[in-house]
Amino acid sequence: MTEEAEAGINLQPHSGSEQQAPQFLRDVIFHGKFKLLKALTPEESTQCQHGLFFQDGQRRVDYVLTYPVKKPGGSRSSRQSVQLLAENAVACSLRCGPHSCGEDLRHHQAQRTGNPSCLQSSTMADVEGETFNGHDDQKAFRREEFEGKLRDMGLELEKDEISKIPGVGFVKIHAPFNILCREAEFMKLKMPTKKVYEVKQSSGIVEKISSLVSKVVEPLHPHVEEHQPKNIKHLSHTFSREKQHLFDLSDKDYFFDSKTRSSIVFEILKRTKCKATYSMGITSLLGSGVYTAAYPLHDGDINEESAEPNDRKLLYEEWANYSVFYKYQPIGLVRKYFGEKIGLYFAWLGLYTQMLIPASVVGVIVFLYGCATVDDNIPSMEICHPKNNITMCPLCDRVCSYWKLSTACGTARASHLFDNPTTVFFSIFMALWAAMFMEHWKRRQMRLNYEWDLTGFEDEEDHPRAEYEFQVMQKSLRKDRKSQHKMEKLTCRDRLPAYMANVVMMLLMIGVTFAIVFGVILYRISTKAALHMSSSLITRNHVQLTVKTTAAIINLVVILILDEVYGAVARWLTVLEIPKTDKSFEERLIFKTFILKFFNAFTPIIYIAFFRGRLVGRPGSYLYVFESYRMEECTHGGCLMELCIQLSITMLGKQLIQNNLFEIGIPKLKKLIRFIRSKQGAFQEEERQKKLKRYETDHFLEPFAGLTPEYMEMIIQFGFVTLFVASFPLAPLFALLNNIIEIRLDAKKFVTELRRPVAARAKDIGIWYNILKGVAKVAVIINAFVISFTSDFIPRMVYQYMYSPDGSMHGFVNHTLSYFNVSHFQAGKETLDPLYLGYPVEICRYKDYREPPWSATPYEISKEFWAVLAFRLVFVIVFQNVVMLMSDIVDWLIPDIPKDISMQIHKEKILLVDLFMKEEQGKIHILESRASTGTKEIFSRSNNNVSSTTAHSCSRLHTKSTKASNASDDVSIVQS
Repeated sequence: MTEEAEAGINLQPHSGSEQQAPQFLRDVIFHGKFKLLKALTPEESTQCQHGLFFQDGQRRVDYVLTYPVKKPGGSRSSRQSVQLLAENAVACSLRCGPHSCGEDLRHHQAQRTGNPSCLQSSTMADVEGETFNGHDDQKAFRREEFEGKLRDMGLELEKDEISKIPGVGFVKIHAPFNILCREAEFMKLKMPTKKVYEVKQSSGIVEKISSLVSKVVEPLHPHVEEHQPKNIKHLSHTFSREKQHLFDLSDKDYFFDSKTRSSIVFEILKRTKCKATYSMGITSLLGSGVYTAAYPLHDGDINEESAEPNDRKLLYEEWANYSVFYKYQPIGLVRKYFGEKIGLYFAWLGLYTQMLIPASVVGVIVFLYGCATVDDNIPSMEICHPKNNITMCPLCDRVCSYWKLSTACGTARASHLFDNPTTVFFSIFMALWAAMFMEHWKRRQMRLNYEWDLTGFEDEEDHPRAEYEFQVMQKSLRKDRKSQHKMEKLTCRDRLPAYMANVVMMLLMIGVTFAIVFGVILYRISTKAALHMSSSLITRNHVQLTVKTTAAIINLVVILILDEVYGAVARWLTVLEIPKTDKSFEERLIFKTFILKFFNAFTPIIYIAFFRGRLVGRPGSYLYVFESYRMEECTHGGCLMELCIQLSITMLGKQLIQNNLFEIGIPKLKKLIRFIRSKQGAFQEEERQKKLKRYETDHFLEPFAGLTPEYMEMIIQFGFVTLFVASFPLAPLFALLNNIIEIRLDAKKFVTELRRPVAARAKDIGIWYNILKGVAKVAVIINAFVISFTSDFIPRMVYQYMYSPDGSMHGFVNHTLSYFNVSHFQAGKETLDPLYLGYPVEICRYKDYREPPWSATPYEISKEFWAVLAFRLVFVIVFQNVVMLMSDIVDWLIPDIPKDISMQIHKEKILLVDLFMKEEQGKIHILESRASTGTKEIFSRSNNNVSSTTAHSCSRLHTKSTKASNASDDVSIVQS
């Protein structure tokens, strides 16, 4: 017999008597059979070394729990741990005899195999040999109780406390096939049956066009192998153990994929109740520190060339790679690996990015039209004309002087790039674009529901959160013991302090946003006055550009900082409310975060668009803040140019810094910090070089924090694209360029930087669709006001058709300027340098519709102002109603469910009915055949009984006749 075989015999925990332990020690110490020590830690298979399977290399690890381990030898290598085990075994045998040594060996085997009986038999020895403080001892007891409950539920566990990560123990969980079947039936999972059917394509011209398009875009599809043709689909049905014959169970190991297995195990972990915690599931144990993490495993490695092919590696090559940015996403594979909820997010993001292409093209055309017609724009030509001798009033008190309107030539020409007749068309187009996008997404969502077998899926009631149950428990403990048997719940009265805190804090945070915007306003006012006092001519000539740009950058920095603060505040306020379920928690968190971040991002833009330049007053009667800061006014080109600068800097800054740099840098930084912390203490250099197992590698990855941050940044971007698109037609182009990178960046983060999320089923994107719809509706109103009040579109139209002598735009600039007598300046507010232009100024001009100083009512609002205001309001009403009516018509014309999908769903229902009818007919046929067979058997048995009775009677008669004849012969003989 070989030494390995001897080791296999000697190390069976249940095969020998207690006397095997001294024999084992004698073989190791005196006979040099050190290979027996290797048998304590048997050589793992390749799959086992990767950490995807149990020690036996057969049972797959479906889920992993981690917990703190405070053993001094927790960071030793396998060889050191085996040596320590042998030393302990020797000491044990010398001190306590063979009995205790056998207990230690069985305990070690139990730790490696997860055998509960061995663990229970060695618990007392462990407690006597080690000292725990009370808190750690309580956690260990709760872990033991919880793991016992999991075993009672049918799960199989295996512990690994001798890992390469110091202070961290792992519990590997495997769900047997019968448990998976049971839970799949409870969860009403739809699984593919053996029945397949052909998905008929549309015929005629539509089929030819779709075929041609598919051939053209074939290079854009990822190289992902499909297990079956696209026109063939398995008929799916809710899994049932009674109808297992409907499903293909030839390969039970892969009938449930890794995504489904982990979601089933997580469902068991959530609802497994632990008496020691008075709460439900793994979430409470994670919150109390009993376990430090819980996560499913990634499928395998992605970087090694020798790594086995797996879905994760395929996603890394064909999806999470910047070199394939031009290709479509493998949404089916994303859903297969991450689940429906994440699959829907990336499908929505991909569709949103595709829809940005036509919007970007139209936006670029609008911008190019402005560039092409800037030299033909009469108002800007009048401003830039060298013979223009219009003298403008000072832009600030004392330090500012009179200036020529021609110096605003650059601003006027730049404003025409974004403020031209095509702006209105583009605003209408973007409103219809948003409606088309929403309708297209609904159709795409229904198609995905059909392809992913979610047509009949309904959200089920989620388990209560651990924090909610803890508060309910405290509430029940505060009451009398007589009422503790009643089911308690948190009422509005219990949550009233939290609701009040929410309202106060939300108003306070919005007030902080307004205060910061007001602070930036003061910065612009004071900086403008300071720059006008500069001795540098270049500085004085570029005051407006400097102030606008620096203020926009300050706003961007403040927005980035407050975004992080508001995210934390929103989460804290949601925790205070103690929502009952995770779904309720997520929706409330999304709502608060969106409100705060929306105000944070758009408050400076709204101020520039609708308030700046309208709360100024007039020369001689300006409006002041704190009696010293004069409110700022727009340049002659209008506030639209400054609005464009603010929009572009904020949008580009958020996308480049927050959405890209933060998403790349922060996860890598956290991973590095976690990795460095794990190597403190006794983590030696030789251990660092060893290959970590899969569950150890995934431990260093960043935990998945949900899709809320991903959706939020895209919703804010959608706001930039739609809300103020009239002032910045290049916004869709910048959004498109960002999203091309964003898709691959998010994909890389999900595949390489994050732990694998638990697959969650979902048939839609939830509350985000309602937010998108609300933003699209608000965008129509805001764009109407931007065109009416921020741009000069309405004043130009009013002048051209009401006041122009020849129906042209000649004289428009002079029409919009009012007159002011400089002698009417307030004392102490006049300029210090009245001869700055080289001659004394008696009359200066300012942009407003007011009566001249020589009229009967000097400086009063003129009738032109009221005419322009009336047309502005009329335009807002007409534009809003027309565009919303057109959006509703688009919504009505485009059906939510594609016609082919509706037909296929109907066909599936018919096929299911036929399948069950055939099944019932088969059962009836079997019962009838059995009944007829039974009748024939009864009839044959009765015939056999009759024939046997007849034969028996005949034989009896024959016997009697024989006996009678024999008797007569005897009589005759006697007589003779």
